Parts: sequence; C-alpha cells; structure tokens
Amino acid sequence: MSKVQLRLEDVWFTVCEAARLTPGRGVAALLPDGRQAAVFADRAGRTYAIDNRDPFTGAYVLSRGLIGSAPDGRPYVASPLLKQRFDLETGLCLDDESVSVATYSTK
Repeated sequence: MSKVQLRLEDVWFTVCEAARLTPGRGVAALLPDGRQAAVFADRAGRTYAIDNRDPFTGAYVLSRGLIGSAPDGRPYVASPLLKQRFDLETGLCLDDESVSVATYSTK
C-alpha cells in the first residue's frame, strides 16, 4: 500500500495510507512535535500538506476545508470558518497576502 509522508526537517514522517485520503477533502495529522498538519489529495492524486491552524481564528480546522483551484490554476483550501483561501503549494492566503501558513513537502 502507498503511504503519504511529510518532510519534517531531515526525515520523512508517515501520515497515513494514501487510500485514506478522499480527493477534495483533508485529514488532520498530529506531528511528532505536537503541531498539526492538514493533508489533502486532489482529484489527480497529488498530495499537499499545510499547517492545520487557521491564522485568522486560531482554530485547528483547515483540514476540514474544501479544496479548489484559483482562476490561474493554483490549488487552494478554503477555511471552513471565515472562508479565506490558502494556496496549498506556498501557504499564502489568497485573500490577504500578509498572512500565510506553513507548508510541508509530501510524497
């Protein structure tokens, strides 16, 4: 079975089996240092991971957001609370470029 892994400094951390990810939806993963990551798969099978904490509310909810594509094709997740969109590749908030979240490399 294929596994989804996140790059944490110099090591790859296994999050879950790839089959557990539903395209267009996310899962929350507890990292070894206590942080949380929101992990997503798109319909093409690409995986993304960002910080699960919504910087606008402080709630750990980004994994519950829905993913979509900006007009230029960039994948994003919309926060389920205030609906701000975060670029899944860069972590930049598409609605307020002064705000961003951490991103993680995935495989």
